[in-house]
Amino acid sequence: MADQSSWGALAPYKKAPLPPLPSMLKALGPGVIFMALAQGSGELIWWPYIIAKYGLSFLFLLLPACLLQFPVTYEIGRYTVLTGESIFQGFIRLQRHFAFFLWILMTLSFLWFGAFAAAGGTSLAALTNFPAGWSARGQTLFWGYASMFVFLVAILLSNVIYRLVETFMWGVALLTLVGLLWASANAEALHALPAFVKGLFVPDLSMPRPWDSGDATKLLTAITFAGLGGFWTLFYSYWVRDKGAGMAHYMGRLTGPITGKVEAIPASGFTPGNDEGLAHVRRWRHYLFWDISIGIGGNLLTTLMTCLLAYALLFPKGLLPQGYELAVVQSRFFEVSWGVLGRFLFLIVAAAFLSDTWLATVDAVSRIHTDCLFAFFPKTQSISVRTWYLIFLFLLTAITSATMGAAEPGPLILISAVIGFVGTVLFSVALIFLNHVYLPRHLPVLARPGRLNLIFLCISCLAYFLLAIAYLLTVTGIVQ
Repeated sequence: MADQSSWGALAPYKKAPLPPLPSMLKALGPGVIFMALAQGSGELIWWPYIIAKYGLSFLFLLLPACLLQFPVTYEIGRYTVLTGESIFQGFIRLQRHFAFFLWILMTLSFLWFGAFAAAGGTSLAALTNFPAGWSARGQTLFWGYASMFVFLVAILLSNVIYRLVETFMWGVALLTLVGLLWASANAEALHALPAFVKGLFVPDLSMPRPWDSGDATKLLTAITFAGLGGFWTLFYSYWVRDKGAGMAHYMGRLTGPITGKVEAIPASGFTPGNDEGLAHVRRWRHYLFWDISIGIGGNLLTTLMTCLLAYALLFPKGLLPQGYELAVVQSRFFEVSWGVLGRFLFLIVAAAFLSDTWLATVDAVSRIHTDCLFAFFPKTQSISVRTWYLIFLFLLTAITSATMGAAEPGPLILISAVIGFVGTVLFSVALIFLNHVYLPRHLPVLARPGRLNLIFLCISCLAYFLLAIAYLLTVTGIVQ
């Protein structure tokens, strides 16, 4: 038995029956958060930028870029469903020094996520023109800080934090879907639809303007991080755990720092025993498939609509979303086509797109830091999980508040993506060893993954590795 007082050592798995799936509709939720959170940088910034600048030249890459995430996200969810543990606990079991390095890399990656609140502030600033007389940058930062404050208070006052995040994300997902569907009914968008659909499957080799080598990093980032991407993908494990899916049924949930009741979260997870509970393995696999399909499929749909609108409304005019007017450029053309109501609708959708990223990210990153702190430094367990979560919540709020005003949202988001390139390759490869080498030793035969899952995961790993190489060659100037 591992010495639980040593650095990065976790107690052995416990055995318990695999609970039945309560109902598919009731269990869904993590995928909706995935979808709403993914509606951020790629959907409103990088993909519309690429389409607005180069038309349909690179659109054919969008569908495979989104599908690459499915095997990786599925394996992340599988580990938590079969053990109740977070994916970082799994990485610690696999190799604690590797997991510690990954934790440090993730910490660096999320120093700039306040930029998403600032990006959402571009919409709210344009919508309200408040505070009156301030510059566009000043108004953007004001609304970015205001949205962070509102979300922080909401977390502190919630009974169960996951319920707050899921409920809010359901609202964001529905708002953006309905808003974009309504906006896509625009006559100009409908007129452009046939050519757009063709470009989705047939590459358009006629570049409408010369290639700008400075856009190489943006294109590679858009491809790699279509959907969530990077360390954001690991959040899915924490949502599945707090949802209580599979063996996570035996794990406690993080309650609100002020109003919630303290719940004990076990130091180690559970694996299915050789009993009747194994009959539920197939249903939990189906659940993961459909929940992740909602996240990736819904995100793909919203990305396609923002790209269609960029192609129909921005591309003909040569306007690009960038700087402190990331959302404002698009909203002007909604105003031309739909009037003031159209502009209002798009800015609301854009604000929901971007501002919710801070809520979900600050919650998940605080969980990960607490998770890793407990595993790597057992003496910290003398302080409760909820207290550490609160400490990290305030610390991350302070850090993102400081970094948010350091530069425009676009460059800050791009910096986070750069670090995420390395992380994506590392944890994707680690998933192969964790779920297909290490974990099967602790599972009954019926709960072990099949070869098809391994093949798809390896394809995604290879693709991300090649994208990372291409990115490295691009930023070093070897390839332009």
